Amino acid sequence: MGEQGSSPNATATSSLSASMADFTVPTPLKFLMSNLKSIVNVQLSSDNYAIWRLQIFKSFSASGFDGYLTGKLTCPSEQSADYRLWKLIDQNLVSALISTISPSVLPCIIHLSTSSEIWAMLEIWLQPTNRSRVIQLKHELHNVKMGNQSIAQHLTQIKTIIDNIVVDGSNVDLEDIIIFILNGLSPTYNPLKAAIRTSLHSLNLESLYSQLCSKEIHIHNELQQDTYHSSDNQALYTNRTTGSRDRQGKLNRGRSSPFSSKYSSPRPPVGTTSAPTTRPQCQIYDKTGHTALSCWHRCNTQQYAPPPAPSPRAFISNPYPTEWVMDYGASSHLTADINNLQPATPYT
Repeated sequence: MGEQGSSPNATATSSLSASMADFTVPTPLKFLMSNLKSIVNVQLSSDNYAIWRLQIFKSFSASGFDGYLTGKLTCPSEQSADYRLWKLIDQNLVSALISTISPSVLPCIIHLSTSSEIWAMLEIWLQPTNRSRVIQLKHELHNVKMGNQSIAQHLTQIKTIIDNIVVDGSNVDLEDIIIFILNGLSPTYNPLKAAIRTSLHSLNLESLYSQLCSKEIHIHNELQQDTYHSSDNQALYTNRTTGSRDRQGKLNRGRSSPFSSKYSSPRPPVGTTSAPTTRPQCQIYDKTGHTALSCWHRCNTQQYAPPPAPSPRAFISNPYPTEWVMDYGASSHLTADINNLQPATPYT
């Protein structure tokens, strides 16, 4: 039998194997494709372009493929021996980029073929949105206020906003950061703010943080001392009507309080004169501290009342008992001796 010719499929397979044997996939590319999903743990969206761009660029640059993204390593001609290797690396990078892009952003790059085209298109589409976010964050930084927060919380809030601005591709000057911190402080820090603004020496954030913490401790101690002194200067009062009432309406006071009215007015030292009291006096029970209008027993007929003071008695000149008769229409008393009346008029 004669030797048979090789089949077309076998010829194509041997040709592909021969072409692939001319070059091998670089080891850094294998490492990048295997670990990119774990390195870049976020998918690209319209809100996180800056941080995604930073992670992708650093990963590609560490493996030596940053030139494919920026376009510095241009595609060689198809007749060149390096064309196949460049095409292999670039398409692997395109696959890696697409694996880290969310479905909402994919329509923007679906018609592109190289990694540099995808990189440039994403910057055109998402950079304006990122710039608007930076403007919004700077406006928020300008209006941040301390309120009831502590110094540590206030500075943490400002640092968070500044970190987001840096992540979005912008930066904030050191002097502007200090101004934003001072503008957000409460009015109790005005003396320190004035001293910092008028100082001729430069100030860094570490020194500013130390001064603010020291001022916060000083203000806290002053508030505690003011509260302590105000509590010491308060007058101690007792309720004179404390206790319960029995069925007859009488007040059961129980044990006397150590701050009762018996001890509320101590006697002055010997040799000194006490100031006249201004406390009101009850017209019913002749007690000080309240008036008859506010007396608890003004309508209680069963409550004991002190005996009334004796009424004034008229002086008589007759040593013998005489029955007096009051005349409510007269301006003077009647007497048996006509010499006591001037002038005297007969009485009927």
